[in-house]
Amino acid sequence: MTETIRSIPRPLVRVNQWTIVLSVILTWTSGMVWILLIPLISGLLGLLFGYNPVMELAKKMLRKEPNSYIPEDWEQQQFNQKIAVSCLFIAFVSFLLGWNAVGYIFSIMVALAASVALLGFCIGCFMHYQWKQYTYRRAN
Repeated sequence: MTETIRSIPRPLVRVNQWTIVLSVILTWTSGMVWILLIPLISGLLGLLFGYNPVMELAKKMLRKEPNSYIPEDWEQQQFNQKIAVSCLFIAFVSFLLGWNAVGYIFSIMVALAASVALLGFCIGCFMHYQWKQYTYRRAN
């Protein structure tokens, strides 16, 4: 029996990362905090219901079959999305409460992580790998 590995086509992951980066930048430049709700709600829907509207919209624009693109590990992307949604939520609530320093810190963290991932190094992937290594060593 072969095991099916769940994956997400890389272009969809990249669109999600760009959405995060651009939403944070637009929030900073415009002062309209609600823009953070775009990646926040999309990411939350993806985590809770398996339906990320940003990725679904981007999927309609793929030129090839989804399985013909470089795959990104679904489990890893879920881990990354949890971190992104958490940071976006804290940033959004902080800006609403007038805690601008906290809002900037968390929005910078998520935008920086997404930007670095777009450049080729996934901070969330590194954290996930280290966590898996820690739990493996602890179990043995």
